[in-house]
Amino acid sequence: MLRSMRVKFGKSTKPSDKSSDATPATTKDSLTHSNPRTSSNSSLQKANSSAGKTAAQPTNPQPAAQPARAPLARDKPPLPELTPENCVAYYEEPLPAFREVPPSEKQLLLVRKLHLCSFTFDFTDPAANVREKEMKRQTLLELVDYVNTGTGKFTELVSEDIIFMLSANLFRSLPPSRGADQENYDPDEEEPTLEPTWPHLQIVYEFLLRYVVCQDTDAKAAKKYIDQAFVVRILELFDSEDPRERDYLKTILHRIYGKFMMHRPYIRRAINHVFYRFVYETERHNGVAELLEILGSIINGFALPLKEEHKAFLTRALMPLHKPKCVGMYHQQLAYCVTQFVEKEPTLAEAVLRALLRFWPLTNSQKEVLFLGELEEILEITQPAEFGKVVQPLFRQIARCLNSSHFQVAERSLFLWNNEAIVGLVAQHRAAVVPAVLPALERNARSHWNPAVHGLTVNVRKMFQEMDGVLYEQCRQRFEHEELDQPAQQERREREWQEIEAAASQYLQNHHLQQQQLQQLQHNSSSSDTAAAALAIGSGLGGGGRNSPPNAGLGTLPRSGSGLR
Repeated sequence: MLRSMRVKFGKSTKPSDKSSDATPATTKDSLTHSNPRTSSNSSLQKANSSAGKTAAQPTNPQPAAQPARAPLARDKPPLPELTPENCVAYYEEPLPAFREVPPSEKQLLLVRKLHLCSFTFDFTDPAANVREKEMKRQTLLELVDYVNTGTGKFTELVSEDIIFMLSANLFRSLPPSRGADQENYDPDEEEPTLEPTWPHLQIVYEFLLRYVVCQDTDAKAAKKYIDQAFVVRILELFDSEDPRERDYLKTILHRIYGKFMMHRPYIRRAINHVFYRFVYETERHNGVAELLEILGSIINGFALPLKEEHKAFLTRALMPLHKPKCVGMYHQQLAYCVTQFVEKEPTLAEAVLRALLRFWPLTNSQKEVLFLGELEEILEITQPAEFGKVVQPLFRQIARCLNSSHFQVAERSLFLWNNEAIVGLVAQHRAAVVPAVLPALERNARSHWNPAVHGLTVNVRKMFQEMDGVLYEQCRQRFEHEELDQPAQQERREREWQEIEAAASQYLQNHHLQQQQLQQLQHNSSSSDTAAAALAIGSGLGGGGRNSPPNAGLGTLPRSGSGLR
């Protein structure tokens, strides 16, 4: 049980008796009224002088309005070592409830309950530590209820214990994700792996959220504990497969970003690094959608004009997120962030559209449908001047989508002309748009297999005829002329390829012949050198002329052979 703290009256306090480790706040809380004979106490003298009293007045002791509180910094127990032996000792007897202790002891009881909840248990075995698990759950619920009632609960003296408890419960090694097997894992069909410790984790996250949003939590004082290392470890937890945990983390990180202004640039950079690693290294992360939701709210609050740092974030971090093939898991949040940038600064539309074309999928039809939807959202807020800078490459890509054999891609690209804003932009730049898309429309009208695509194509073609009949007729005649000239072009193309193949074959033959001649020359040269060397050795051994016997002069050679090198 906790020690009870009593107020003693009629006792003088000398300056030499003051505790050296007491902080100003705790010393002030421990002051009480005393007998006038203890006039040496300076604080009591100030109180008497302000009331106009003198030392000659009757010396009746005045009772204190509230019981005095002992300094928490002096009585607070140290942080526990999280060992099995300490766990048994801490859970041997339950702690009293907050309502069972006087107000002066509640903060000390809060610290002891935080230390109790710092121990973790294994939830993979349901039969292990059943009593301790339930005891910890009830204590966590009591902590949340306690901090929700009244103010003054989150003081600087207990911040260290709060962060210790939160770190011990939250910061852990996540299990290996099944998404690491990209070929066989489908997040839409398979259920996520839920966190087994969620009965405790949920309450711990709720406590952390209360600590961050509470008005008692001063950002300047709490930044000592909620520092950059704490933020990084929070970001690491976004890779959890449990969507309930990621939802809590999303809310908490957003609150930290709003309250701790000194951490804002660092949080943005840390999220950038998460995206870089996801795009260029792993292509696997469970929390990209939640991080983009946070960024959507952050981007919405950017001041104008946008800083270069924010523009670089758009081009280097956000747009490359279109590259991974699992973009469908977070595309809605990504498209919202991109459109927020274009709404705030319309001149970014050109860079965004060119980046979108650069990452346009070639063989993934589902990604193409997503890209076409995002393209429509961006074109709705694009200014005519920016639209004119990218109209040709943009509608060349749209023409390829119109002729797609996948009916959803062709149908979604034709739906672009149902948007009045896009039709207005097309009308202003029809001289560049009609020549780019008319051949695709004519091919769809003649031979596309899907009836819905065929009907939409006829409607779009009719709209172009009404928009500018003369231009449409000119483009149609040019297309028919190209179609008539197509066999001749194909024949000429095949003839050119045949000439290229013949030239390449002749080159290979010539090269092979040159290699054979070079090898022959090298062989002849080596044979001549061998014969000359043999003649030189024979003459050097003292042999006669051509008529000398083969063994002439060999009798003088040393037995060891040292004469020849």
